[in-house]
Amino acid sequence: MVAISAVLVLCLTGFAWRSVDNLIANIDRIGGLGLGGGRDGAVDILLVGVDSRTDAHGNPLTTAERAMLHAGDEVGTNTDTIVLIRVPNDGRSATAISIPRDSYVDIGGGQGKAKINSAYGSTKETERAELLADGKSEAEAERESTKAGRQALIKSVANLTGISVDHYAEVSLLGFVLLTDSVGGVEVCLNQAVDEPMSGADFPAGRQRLDGQEALSFVRQRHDLERGDIDRIVRQQVFMAQLVGQMLNAKTLANPGKLSEISEAVGRTVVLDEDWDVLAFLQQLKDLSGGKVAFETVPVSDLNSMTSDGESVVKVDPKTVQSFVAGLVGEEKADDGPKLDPSTVTVSVLNAGGATGLAGKVSTALTGKGFKEGTVGNYTGGSVSSSRVLAADADNPKAAAVAEALGGLTVVADPSLSADTVSVVLASDYSGPGSAAAGMFDAGATATATPIPPAPPIDAGQNGPKCVN
Repeated sequence: MVAISAVLVLCLTGFAWRSVDNLIANIDRIGGLGLGGGRDGAVDILLVGVDSRTDAHGNPLTTAERAMLHAGDEVGTNTDTIVLIRVPNDGRSATAISIPRDSYVDIGGGQGKAKINSAYGSTKETERAELLADGKSEAEAERESTKAGRQALIKSVANLTGISVDHYAEVSLLGFVLLTDSVGGVEVCLNQAVDEPMSGADFPAGRQRLDGQEALSFVRQRHDLERGDIDRIVRQQVFMAQLVGQMLNAKTLANPGKLSEISEAVGRTVVLDEDWDVLAFLQQLKDLSGGKVAFETVPVSDLNSMTSDGESVVKVDPKTVQSFVAGLVGEEKADDGPKLDPSTVTVSVLNAGGATGLAGKVSTALTGKGFKEGTVGNYTGGSVSSSRVLAADADNPKAAAVAEALGGLTVVADPSLSADTVSVVLASDYSGPGSAAAGMFDAGATATATPIPPAPPIDAGQNGPKCVN
């Protein structure tokens, strides 16, 4: 979970140099993830917390460890924590940007829209089944499907934030617990007492020190919190900030025993990409201090939105998120040039799902936005699992304008179409303008939900734990 963020930020803020080499040598490395390489003037690191039944080396957790984590025996990998950390090339600051796990986004790899925390696990299991069916061994299928899952998550984060991921870091729930225990527990503060059985969070109000298992309940709770996942993210952020502060201020770095425990926890539970020269990166960051690590959360349009299938999701608008992220990292959003005139685009809308009259309603929504009506009817091209915009070229600006108007659909190339043809194919997942869910899930209409203001940034250099709900 949040342990990898704390480990990285700890390293960024002055981890004992004589011990770094030993710590890094214990970490499992992975390659072939299609990372960016820092070409945009900063190092962008995707930090992922996974709910896994194995350690970083693929070894199953013990029965006691699974019980401690409340982890069952089912197969699956959930990414409960997703954080993008950007460090400018001057190495003097860092911004950690949290992404709610239920954010409804385009999943990398052309799978359509889904919750971002499903990108890793669903891609992995689909790929794994196909590899086994093709005669791959269990070990080969596990290795290759895990890589595919990581790639899908990396692409999904890049699509949402507009930031190319340069490096990848992953930690399991077990790592979170072990790291917390290695520093003797972490101090937190609650504004009021909580007793929430689903997460196991049962704590009095005020300041208190939590061990690893208690801390896991603290950062996992989202039920009985006013803003659900957003308030859980705030808890994760204040916990990370406090953990970093304790490591820096409680003489942890001067304690060989504590450093040994940290190294063991990291070696067993952390995975990094193989192209990351961590020592050189840390040398670059020697001037970074704890007070220059800020934790932020992407803006959310609706915490309680619903897809056409009745799935509860968090609505995020990619353009709003990208502008927010660009502002945080000190960049101007590129000028996209003159806007395309929708009256120059004729759009056919074809229904591939079971919602009667949906194509007509979506076509009406498009004409209301200025587009010209084309053919309206049923799709005859076979089974379609996710809604999409079709064009001869996936980079067609007219298709991109239609996709944006419908809430951010994926544009798919169809060589059989003429160069000026744009078609919309609606599957059962469609929840944009014209759908039954559009009243609360329409990026182009007047929203009925109140946008959620971002929480104040959390500073890793603060004194003492910040009190939260």
